[in-house]
Amino acid sequence: MNVLIVYAHPQPRSLNGALRDFTVQHLQAAGHHVQVSDLYAMQWKTTIDEHDAPQRDPSEPFHASLDSMKAYQSGTQSPDIAREQEKLRWADTVIFQFPLWWFSMPAILKGWVDRVYAYGFAYGVGEHSDTHWGDRYGEGSLSGKRAMLVVTTGGWESHYSARGINGPIDDVLFPIQHGMLFYPGFDVLPPFVAYRTSRVDGATFETMTRALGARLDSLATTAPIPYRRQNHGDYDIPALTLKNGIADGKTGFAAHIA
Repeated sequence: MNVLIVYAHPQPRSLNGALRDFTVQHLQAAGHHVQVSDLYAMQWKTTIDEHDAPQRDPSEPFHASLDSMKAYQSGTQSPDIAREQEKLRWADTVIFQFPLWWFSMPAILKGWVDRVYAYGFAYGVGEHSDTHWGDRYGEGSLSGKRAMLVVTTGGWESHYSARGINGPIDDVLFPIQHGMLFYPGFDVLPPFVAYRTSRVDGATFETMTRALGARLDSLATTAPIPYRRQNHGDYDIPALTLKNGIADGKTGFAAHIA
């Protein structure tokens, strides 16, 4: 299996750094091929702007989606963007590893998504009609690939429980898992979350890596989160709301899981 790790933590000598090294070694020992995009080490450019489409007409206002489309279609994207897209094409599974900062991913990783997910590559693909609203949410250019989050957080597991003050961890991660991974077609595996990271000692780390190793061993077989696919009959198109009789009585994120 080809596995891409998109990694976002500024300090190599950290829990995240140790977990990344464990993941690479564990996967390689099992015979998998691994690439790592270490965004801080790469000094990844976070902001999407006119420099990402160098052949655009400078007399016109910059338009993030349309200019990214033109650059992607014409092969004139910024080289760092094109390299990451090629890694995504190569990968069978993508692991996104990051610390949970302010209920989301670090800005550098969001900037990777903003820039690499060009119009025509990760969105804006497929037929748009009254019966099929583009190839997205379970379809798209990344269909057939798997993705999993590896997330660390200082909060306790109870803080992210069903009645925890931070909200359920599945709800906190929904915009990333459903919106950034399922949208362009990934099969999204349940996340691996390490809690209370400031209290990790040697014994805790051993337990943590044992659990992570088990998840890595089952990357190809773990059942993905059963998000509802947009064009498979659950949604009215083009309104894109759930049809009557589908998840009746449910609202919010949970309604979009079968």
